[in-house]
Parts: sequence; C-alpha cells; structure tokens
Amino acid sequence: MPEVEYHTDARAIVLNRVKNIALRPGIMVVCGGTADLPVAEEAVVTAELMGNKVEKAYDIGVAGLHRLLDQLPRLRQSRVVVAVAGMEGALPSVISGLVSIPVIAVPTSVGYGANLGGLAPLLAMLNSCAAGVSVVNINNGFGAGYVAALINGRQSQL
Repeated sequence: MPEVEYHTDARAIVLNRVKNIALRPGIMVVCGGTADLPVAEEAVVTAELMGNKVEKAYDIGVAGLHRLLDQLPRLRQSRVVVAVAGMEGALPSVISGLVSIPVIAVPTSVGYGANLGGLAPLLAMLNSCAAGVSVVNINNGFGAGYVAALINGRQSQL
C-alpha cells in the first residue's frame, strides 16, 4: 500500500485519509527525556491525524528545570498539554502547577531505578496534587493524543 506511512520515531504505521486539511493549533506534547520520545511521537501522530497542529518540546524533564521553564510561554499558549514521562513521573504535576489548561499525563515504562515497568510514574501521576491532570495508561501515546485532539477540537468550537 503506497499510501501508508511508517513513522519511525512513533513506531506507528499510518494511513492518512484526510490529507491537506487546515490544522487547529492548540496542542503541545512534551516529554521528560529522550527515552520517552516514541510514546510522545505516538501522541503527536495521533493528534495530527485528527486535524491538529502539534507543538513539541522534548527532553525538558524536571531534572533540568530550566529547560522546562524555557518552554513556559509556549505551554501557556496551548489549549492542552500532553506530558510524557518515566522515572518518577513528576513532569505533568509540575507543568499543571504552572499552567491553567488541561494536562494529560502519560507514564512510560522506561527509566532507571525503581520505575517498575511504568508503575512508579503511573502511581505518581495518579496521585498528583496539581489540579487539571488526567492520566492515561502506561505508554498510551495514542490515547493521550486522541483525548488531546478531542479537548482541542471542543475548545475551538466554544
């Protein structure tokens, strides 16, 4: 099928049946480290296929807080943020404390230490004290991109 595309970074095969449409701005996908990239890219590809222009900022985890703060103006211009992180899963909570928009937290199964296959960041994200954080399952970039697209589409209709 020549019309099928393989997105290497997202590890996804895509058949885009709605090419050349105007994309809605409003979604930003971020990830803590480069190991989270495949899950983040899966969210990007999903949201783009649903008609959204997606901004990206990678390797902005809380271990180097200055990198996250450098992205704060872009984050605040978004309508929804997808925050992908492994390790201790702190990134979505920190972002949600800095913005007043929905943050979709995506735990990943990568990371050293006691990541426990993604269970550690999943539990941390579920226990976030920052308002506005919703959590999808471990490595569920597709689900996060889909929900972000729904939120962005709904907000652009208001």
